[in-house]
Amino acid sequence: MLKGIDNRLNAEVLACLRGMGHGDVLIVADTNFPSDSVARATVTGKLLRMENLSCAEAVQAILSVLPLDTFVDDFAGRMEVVGAPTEVPAVQAEVQAEIDRAEGRARPMVSIERFAFYDMARQAYAVIQTGERRFYGCFMFRKGVIPPDA
Repeated sequence: MLKGIDNRLNAEVLACLRGMGHGDVLIVADTNFPSDSVARATVTGKLLRMENLSCAEAVQAILSVLPLDTFVDDFAGRMEVVGAPTEVPAVQAEVQAEIDRAEGRARPMVSIERFAFYDMARQAYAVIQTGERRFYGCFMFRKGVIPPDA
């Protein structure tokens, strides 16, 4: 255990988040996403796990240390529901609430078509699989920067 660091962040996840640079993409996925096979194509080449957590719980912990990109509109994204791209399931609304809380303002995620999401995930820095069992619990986050002290 470390002071000031969310205990839901395991050592592998912390090392990954620390290693990411500005603009690098992180995928947070539910249990149904093909996380292992997709993760093999990522920069890290291996799957990371936060499998005892829902997506919202994992994202809350991640955003306690990961700044989101402020230079782009696609700082965060959600996998679109097939056949209903504007539908926002409860799992996605919960993650949006965690983003808004971390950002201190409403900042909506972009929606990403299912197969475009898979393609983006294969090019990501890393994939973290959660224990989320609800469908469409798949998200993309683009790392931002931490400015110097004034």
